[in-house]
Amino acid sequence: MSTIDINQVLTQMRVLEAQARGEAVPVGQGPSTSFGDLLKQSIDGVNETQQKAAELTRAFETGEKDVDLAEVMIAVQKSSISFQAMVQVRNKLVEAYKDVMNMPM
Repeated sequence: MSTIDINQVLTQMRVLEAQARGEAVPVGQGPSTSFGDLLKQSIDGVNETQQKAAELTRAFETGEKDVDLAEVMIAVQKSSISFQAMVQVRNKLVEAYKDVMNMPM
Protein backbone atom coordinates (compact mmCIF):
# COMPACT_ATOMS: atom_id res chain seq x y z
CA MET A 1 0.00 0.00 0.00
CA SER A 2 1.36 3.41 -0.86
CA THR A 3 1.99 5.77 2.00
CA ILE A 4 0.72 9.31 1.97
CA ASP A 5 3.24 11.95 2.89
CA ILE A 6 1.72 13.54 5.98
CA ASN A 7 3.74 16.70 5.41
CA GLN A 8 2.02 17.23 2.07
CA VAL A 9 -1.39 16.83 3.67
CA LEU A 10 -0.51 19.25 6.47
CA THR A 11 0.88 21.78 4.02
CA GLN A 12 -2.27 21.57 1.95
CA MET A 13 -4.46 22.00 5.03
CA ARG A 14 -2.47 25.10 6.07
CA VAL A 15 -2.77 26.58 2.60
CA LEU A 16 -6.51 25.96 2.54
CA GLU A 17 -6.85 27.50 5.99
CA ALA A 18 -4.95 30.59 4.87
CA GLN A 19 -7.10 30.87 1.76
CA ALA A 20 -10.27 30.54 3.85
CA ARG A 21 -9.10 33.41 6.06
CA GLY A 22 -8.44 35.52 2.99
CA GLU A 23 -4.71 35.62 3.61
CA ALA A 24 -2.24 35.58 0.78
CA VAL A 25 -0.45 32.30 0.26
CA PRO A 26 3.27 32.74 -0.40
CA VAL A 27 4.57 31.32 -3.67
CA GLY A 28 6.03 27.89 -3.09
CA GLN A 29 3.75 27.25 -0.13
CA GLY A 30 0.97 25.84 -2.27
CA PRO A 31 0.23 22.15 -2.15
CA SER A 32 2.36 20.02 -4.42
CA THR A 33 -0.49 17.58 -4.99
CA SER A 34 -4.19 18.05 -4.66
CA PHE A 35 -6.33 16.39 -2.02
CA GLY A 36 -8.13 14.48 -4.75
CA ASP A 37 -4.84 13.05 -5.98
CA LEU A 38 -3.89 11.96 -2.46
CA LEU A 39 -7.28 10.35 -2.00
CA LYS A 40 -6.99 8.55 -5.33
CA GLN A 41 -3.53 7.27 -4.37
CA SER A 42 -4.92 5.94 -1.11
CA ILE A 43 -7.82 4.18 -2.82
CA ASP A 44 -5.46 2.72 -5.42
CA GLY A 45 -3.22 1.47 -2.60
CA VAL A 46 -6.14 -0.25 -0.89
CA ASN A 47 -7.19 -1.78 -4.20
CA GLU A 48 -3.66 -3.02 -4.83
CA THR A 49 -3.53 -4.59 -1.36
CA GLN A 50 -6.86 -6.35 -1.95
CA GLN A 51 -5.77 -7.66 -5.34
CA LYS A 52 -2.51 -8.99 -3.89
CA ALA A 53 -4.42 -10.76 -1.10
CA ALA A 54 -6.84 -12.29 -3.61
CA GLU A 55 -3.95 -13.41 -5.82
CA LEU A 56 -2.14 -15.05 -2.91
CA THR A 57 -5.36 -16.70 -1.76
CA ARG A 58 -5.98 -18.15 -5.23
CA ALA A 59 -2.37 -19.35 -5.43
CA PHE A 60 -2.65 -21.09 -2.06
CA GLU A 61 -5.99 -22.67 -2.95
CA THR A 62 -4.59 -24.08 -6.19
CA GLY A 63 -1.70 -25.62 -4.28
CA GLU A 64 1.26 -23.61 -5.54
CA LYS A 65 4.36 -24.65 -3.62
CA ASP A 66 5.92 -21.21 -3.04
CA VAL A 67 2.87 -19.75 -1.21
CA ASP A 68 2.83 -20.07 2.56
CA LEU A 69 -0.39 -20.02 4.61
CA ALA A 70 1.04 -17.42 6.99
CA GLU A 71 1.84 -15.14 4.05
CA VAL A 72 -1.72 -15.50 2.76
CA MET A 73 -3.24 -14.78 6.17
CA ILE A 74 -1.06 -11.68 6.65
CA ALA A 75 -1.98 -10.35 3.20
CA VAL A 76 -5.68 -10.91 3.87
CA GLN A 77 -5.46 -9.11 7.23
CA LYS A 78 -3.54 -6.18 5.68
CA SER A 79 -6.23 -5.96 3.03
CA SER A 80 -9.00 -6.00 5.62
CA ILE A 81 -7.37 -3.38 7.84
CA SER A 82 -6.60 -1.04 4.95
CA PHE A 83 -10.18 -1.32 3.70
CA GLN A 84 -11.60 -0.63 7.17
CA ALA A 85 -9.33 2.40 7.51
CA MET A 86 -10.47 3.69 4.12
CA VAL A 87 -14.12 3.29 5.15
CA GLN A 88 -13.47 5.25 8.36
CA VAL A 89 -11.79 8.05 6.41
CA ARG A 90 -14.75 8.11 4.02
CA ASN A 91 -17.16 8.32 6.95
CA LYS A 92 -15.23 11.24 8.43
CA LEU A 93 -15.17 13.04 5.08
CA VAL A 94 -18.93 12.60 4.66
CA GLU A 95 -19.47 13.85 8.21
CA ALA A 96 -17.27 16.89 7.59
CA TYR A 97 -19.08 17.59 4.31
CA LYS A 98 -22.45 17.47 6.09
CA ASP A 99 -21.15 19.83 8.79
CA VAL A 100 -19.93 22.30 6.18
CA MET A 101 -23.20 22.12 4.26
CA ASN A 102 -25.19 22.79 7.43
CA MET A 103 -23.19 25.90 8.33
CA PRO A 104 -25.19 29.11 8.15
CA MET A 105 -24.00 31.57 5.55
